Amino acid sequence: MTDLDALKILKSVLTEEAQAITSMQERLTDQQAKNLVSLFREIRDQDAQLIFCGVGKSGHIGTKLSATFSSLGLRSQFLHPTEALHGDLGRVGPRDAIVVISKSGTTEEIIKLLPFLDIPREKRVGLLGNVKSPLAESVGIPLDCSVAKEACLNNQAPTTSTTVAMAMGDAMAVLFEACVGLSKEGFAVNHPGGWLGKQLRMKVKDIMRPLEQCPVANDNQILKDVILAMTKLPVGGCAILNQKKLVGIIVEGDIRRTFAKDSKGVDSPVKEVMTANPLLIKADSLAVEALEIMETKGKSIGVLPVVDAQGVFLGMVTLHDLVREGFTR
Repeated sequence: MTDLDALKILKSVLTEEAQAITSMQERLTDQQAKNLVSLFREIRDQDAQLIFCGVGKSGHIGTKLSATFSSLGLRSQFLHPTEALHGDLGRVGPRDAIVVISKSGTTEEIIKLLPFLDIPREKRVGLLGNVKSPLAESVGIPLDCSVAKEACLNNQAPTTSTTVAMAMGDAMAVLFEACVGLSKEGFAVNHPGGWLGKQLRMKVKDIMRPLEQCPVANDNQILKDVILAMTKLPVGGCAILNQKKLVGIIVEGDIRRTFAKDSKGVDSPVKEVMTANPLLIKADSLAVEALEIMETKGKSIGVLPVVDAQGVFLGMVTLHDLVREGFTR
């Protein structure tokens, strides 16, 4: 096999799977969408859970989809049909709903399980590769996940079929998200750890340097006063205030530029050196928003003033503070 053949295979698989997803999209109906919305609202209102069930690769898909729904705030778990018949049925309640995943629609283990499930037909969803099958007749919402063939060269290994089932499950998850109106803050409740948790939960007030740790000067002082304040508290910038309200900021670059040109040097009035109406952020804003401001406004900003709703200066957040907490691009 040549390198060209290898590239051709990779592209062919991606094309086949993409086309299969597009075809599935065209088979969806308005009634199916409405039925799913009703089901999701019923599960939410009854504080029930969504069960996923499958065997083999379909089981792995079910495990992933269960985790996705859990991350969106819906109680969900994977139920192996064989283990269910040997005690795990105790995990399932009468108010729960179930999603069965099967390419053939004839998975023996699931068919054996269904008579023992205390879940009505209308609360059963099928991600099925055959909508004219025993499992399709046993569920209230059969979703057609059929594929013309597997991307596998021998048309054997689950490839296209598992991709389609996964995509349909993801579509269901996003529909649930829309049904319950899940906000970023709501999503963050279930993601407190790691980078994702910090993005969604950590606020500027959790990371900023408070007023007493920041150099400040009044707008009627001179540059010498600013330099002394910045030397005592080396944050990288000095907040310029007028009756506690932020009116400007002086950073190290402003000082260098002042000395580089013909000026009064350290006797320069603060008003002539400062950047008036600087970029700033509120204390209750997300820390990741501070990073976006500091790195996406045309030039890198090392320090960002923090104010309250009335413009009163509260402190500063620095790029170093953000990087230390793991906020990088």
